[in-house]
Amino acid sequence: MPVVNSVNKIRLPPSARAVLELLEDGKPRTFKDMTNEAEIAPRTIRYALKRLKENGMIIEKFNFRDARQVLYQKSELKKSDDSTEMAAA
Repeated sequence: MPVVNSVNKIRLPPSARAVLELLEDGKPRTFKDMTNEAEIAPRTIRYALKRLKENGMIIEKFNFRDARQVLYQKSELKKSDDSTEMAAA
């Protein structure tokens, strides 16, 4: 179970938050794209991706243009059934 802070968010290192911020627009990016855009060391980005994957915050996608590279994209949060029921009422 992930460690959470007082506002019920998962604790992430600053590098993971920076990578997640890069992926906020929903556009899939390769590892190389992220290292160029974030100006963070590749090893640090690798660690950030690992942490984000462990917490289910990003997904890996197959890259049809270049099968040697993986695409990373922010995973969509599933809405609870309660919020959809309240909206329908």
